[in-house]
Amino acid sequence: MDDILRFALLGLGLGALYALTAHGIVLVYRGSGVLNLAHGAIGMAGAYVQWELAGRHSVPYWPATACGVLASAVLGVLTHLLVLRPLRRASTLARLVATLAVFIVLTAIAVKRYGDSLQLVPGKLPTRLLTIAGATVSEDRVWLLGIALAVTVVLHLLYKRTLFGLGTTAVAENEGAAASLGWSPDLIATGNWALGSALAGLTGILIVPVIGLSVTGLTTLLLSALAAALVGRFSSFPVTLAGGLVIGIVQSELTRFGSDVTGLASSVPFLFIALVLVARGRALPLRGTFLDRLPALGTGRVRPVPLALAVVVGLLLVSLSTPLWADAITNTLVVSLIILSIVVVTGYAGQVSLAAYALAGTGAFIAGHTAADWGWPFELALLAGVLGTVPIGLLFALPAVRTRGVNLAIITLGLGTTLEALVFQNTDLSTTPGSDGIAVGHQTLFGISISGVDHPQRYAAVVLVLFVAAALVVANVRRSRTGRRLVAVRANERAAAALGIDVRAAKLYAFGLSAAIAALAGVLTGFRSTSVVFSDFASFDSITALGLAVIGGVGFLIGPLFGATFAAGTVGARFGDLVLPGLSEWMPLIGGIILVLTLVGNQDGIGKEVGRQAEGVRRRLSPTRGRLAILPTEEAAAPDVPRATPLPLHVRDLTVRYGGVVAVDGLSLDVEPGRVVGLIGPNGAGKTSAIDAVTGFTRAASGGVRFGDRDVTRLPVHRRAAAGLSRSFQSLELFEDMTVLDNLYAACDRPGRWAWLTDLIRPGSRPLPSHVLVAVREFGLQDSLDRPVGDLSYGERRLLAIARAVAASPSVLLLDEPAAGLSDDETRELAHLVRRLAEDWGMGVLLIEHDVDMVMSVCDQIVVLDFGRRICAGTPEEVRRDPTVRAAYLGDLEPEALA
Repeated sequence: MDDILRFALLGLGLGALYALTAHGIVLVYRGSGVLNLAHGAIGMAGAYVQWELAGRHSVPYWPATACGVLASAVLGVLTHLLVLRPLRRASTLARLVATLAVFIVLTAIAVKRYGDSLQLVPGKLPTRLLTIAGATVSEDRVWLLGIALAVTVVLHLLYKRTLFGLGTTAVAENEGAAASLGWSPDLIATGNWALGSALAGLTGILIVPVIGLSVTGLTTLLLSALAAALVGRFSSFPVTLAGGLVIGIVQSELTRFGSDVTGLASSVPFLFIALVLVARGRALPLRGTFLDRLPALGTGRVRPVPLALAVVVGLLLVSLSTPLWADAITNTLVVSLIILSIVVVTGYAGQVSLAAYALAGTGAFIAGHTAADWGWPFELALLAGVLGTVPIGLLFALPAVRTRGVNLAIITLGLGTTLEALVFQNTDLSTTPGSDGIAVGHQTLFGISISGVDHPQRYAAVVLVLFVAAALVVANVRRSRTGRRLVAVRANERAAAALGIDVRAAKLYAFGLSAAIAALAGVLTGFRSTSVVFSDFASFDSITALGLAVIGGVGFLIGPLFGATFAAGTVGARFGDLVLPGLSEWMPLIGGIILVLTLVGNQDGIGKEVGRQAEGVRRRLSPTRGRLAILPTEEAAAPDVPRATPLPLHVRDLTVRYGGVVAVDGLSLDVEPGRVVGLIGPNGAGKTSAIDAVTGFTRAASGGVRFGDRDVTRLPVHRRAAAGLSRSFQSLELFEDMTVLDNLYAACDRPGRWAWLTDLIRPGSRPLPSHVLVAVREFGLQDSLDRPVGDLSYGERRLLAIARAVAASPSVLLLDEPAAGLSDDETRELAHLVRRLAEDWGMGVLLIEHDVDMVMSVCDQIVVLDFGRRICAGTPEEVRRDPTVRAAYLGDLEPEALA
């Protein structure tokens, strides 16, 4: 019993340090909306400054401590001003990677100057033994707890009672509104970065007497701090403190009583992360002040002749290379495969994963054991490692179903770190007797020796061929129906689901394919030697890999090769040593600096610029561009207008509640085939809430929704859409990364059961269906099919949004304010199109619109809402005469609008 209490008290001291670090993360997030993954590295820098001043230059402890804290604060301010502020309009991914770039730079500098050996550093806090309730504990742990409690109280009062705290809260809630009231968001962010980074430095200085001073030890402290910050929802300091203390106690108890299981104690932060994220099931409250600009995407097109020439030249260079250069080529290609896996999951599907090296290690682990334990040859072990890792990748993807963005980055990093601690660092699992890893021996491929030790050139040639094969698979996916669905999910999950795309299935597919590619890289890394050594698969290397992916261009197939050249041990490092001996030792630092410059100057990476130059050359060689083949020629007969499947929509007693607010109260309506039903009412009447409930976008709804003979009340969004219930959005929500044609394809593509697999080999493609060709003609989009969505005018974008919904072959179409922002002439044309959809196409249309003239002219029946309740329903003429409608509209419309 005394041991339980003693280790609980020890855990309180450690948990207090976790909480202090988490407080700094919370400060930066509240002040600038940035999740700072460089926080641990900034604290590490402050600790090393203090140690160098006190230990090497005899500066007194407390002045040296003040300098260390100040150094961390300055680093935080510089990070904000020089790196994050230029990216304030960039995507969430770019801002997240920017903090990773700072992490890479700081750790590279620290390793270069101090190495990564552990330094024992004495502390200044009293260390005499105290007896508390019969348990003996060092006094410094009590001091650490007291410091954490004091800091928590001060921060809580600072952000609740002072103008600075109120300003921070205002900026976090609404940056634009806060600026209009005189608050400077930039000044607020700078202050919070300084304060949060100072706390990182203080924590680093206080913790090194407990865990020792090392680069790795202090930077990996980040995961525990992130877990505590998540518990506190990145906002509450008292709850964050409680989370840190609980994590510290549980870790301490498991260190004492769970020591038989390797890595169990270090996995506690991840367990907290997983529990918190899955229980809450939502993303962090990310700001929406500026629209995210996602990284650009390549087309995935492959030019066979240039590719064949490149492969031949590559094989020739490999055959002529020395063993050292062959090893460098192998390293480059293996790192390129790791980055290629990131291109799939992050570039194409938009899921920020930091598990690439963990999945690579999993592939090496499975393949190594099949070769060592069962004697499988290299080709079968390779296949087992790749296929066996896919289910693990799907397990990593499960949190992506409920989370995204930085939340997903945190949990995948935690999963990878846990896998590394429990499996890769467990010598009972990751070594064979007499070896420092899993002994796999010398490799042969179909009877030919390809040992990386005896024949490095042959091994490099095998790796080159497998990299090209993997790149071709990814290129096929990018051009396929599956690829369009991945990009649609990346661009807008709501719009993708509204078109019948299963968002969860798309995410799982991306993680599965990414895991297979990472596993391929892991097997090739492990089998290049006679033993698979798991020190090559450090989880935190995934951070560096994501940075390299951004340098090369995370959306481009050529990007991995460019990004990989900045990794240690690759061709880029070898060339660096030729130019300047010893330059390879600086490659991590150079890569980090280039990553920062890439983010600030060109977020799309090297790949986009190379692709642009190549496209320019191609156009000069072949300047003529033929007409898109999907359109009928002038001589061919235009397709007839198709008739929609006649399915009525019946809504009964629909109620939507948000907390104590009733947005929709018992709404009932019917939309019959070939008829237009208008849903009108003042602002806040519940119109959009009603359409969200009918299409499945809110869980706060009750009542019944029947579509034809089928009850769809409990169906998810994508299944309602697949059944024929399509919608547009008031805010359009187009796929900005696609052309007009790809937006239409995303809506009308219906991949078969095996498309997820066949698209890996042969991209599925077909002409646009006849009903989409008619929609293209009806909405005047025939001359804009190959234009990016961003190049369209506002009116064209409105028409595309409706045309895309029509392309999904709906029986009932729900239009949410389609005429918003259009001119009178455009509105009249739109009204004519809506009427044609009902009369000529046979669709049922539910129209939400504020333009009463349009509603009165186009609708067969009108339902009027006020405060969520239906106050009138009837023909336009009946609604005009209804006195209740006149009364409800007096504050919004001119009386003659209803006359």
